[in-house]
Amino acid sequence: MLARVRSTVGRAATVAGAVVLTGGLGTDAVTLPGAAATVVTAGVGLAVNPKVWRAPASVRWTAISLYAAPHAGCAVLLVGERLAPDTGVSLLVQAAAAALWTGATWILRPGLTARQFVDEALAQELAEAQKAEETPPAEPPAPTYDSPQAQWWGQRFAIEGGVAPGTVLLEHRQVSEQCLALIIGAQKRGQPVPDISKPGLSAELDLPEELIDIGPVPGRGAGVRLLVLGQRPLAGAGLGDSDAEVWAEIAATAMPGVELIEANTYEMPKELT
Repeated sequence: MLARVRSTVGRAATVAGAVVLTGGLGTDAVTLPGAAATVVTAGVGLAVNPKVWRAPASVRWTAISLYAAPHAGCAVLLVGERLAPDTGVSLLVQAAAAALWTGATWILRPGLTARQFVDEALAQELAEAQKAEETPPAEPPAPTYDSPQAQWWGQRFAIEGGVAPGTVLLEHRQVSEQCLALIIGAQKRGQPVPDISKPGLSAELDLPEELIDIGPVPGRGAGVRLLVLGQRPLAGAGLGDSDAEVWAEIAATAMPGVELIEANTYEMPKELT
């Protein structure tokens, strides 16, 4: 119903514009009132068509310009009729311009076209928003690893819910046949290595907890940890007679250049000797 009313009003406005343009051919008294009426009509039309001036920002001014184009064209023709020379040829040109404006406005119906343009823009915007909601978020890029051992640690232990999330394997060395030393670091620089569950490692590796040792790296901060798996080399086993010499043997393979700063001695359980 509303669309029919708008269509009727639009047709009536086109006829009124044609009458005003025709009157302007014969007298200049129509020019100013006609131009003012055209501007007022355009303003009222936009005011009662909120769809046009509430259109998406990307098409709003295009829709407004499209709606106001016939009104602006009518006003320009009225002014042109007043300024045109009073000759027979000029009168024919003005009449042709008025007829062209009337036919184009009647056929193209810019007001309806502007509303349809806005409807299409809104439909496209809604479809894009719906598509964005349906599209699953892009998966983060797969992490890269410097070595197969680092990949083994990252995919088995450092995963979310794993034994050592938020960690990376920085270095590894086979100290002896029964001992493997791993240097574990935090994924984020400047952060301490999260607590690594020794029971969790024991269960994951099927290795007794007594053969798992997690501790600081001498001379380094909390951003790295030393993880020793298996039986550490013992002093007097052909590796040296002091703790410093034992550590030097581990560091030579696990962390070259690291020196022992402090050492604690303890008695080994009988089951490990």
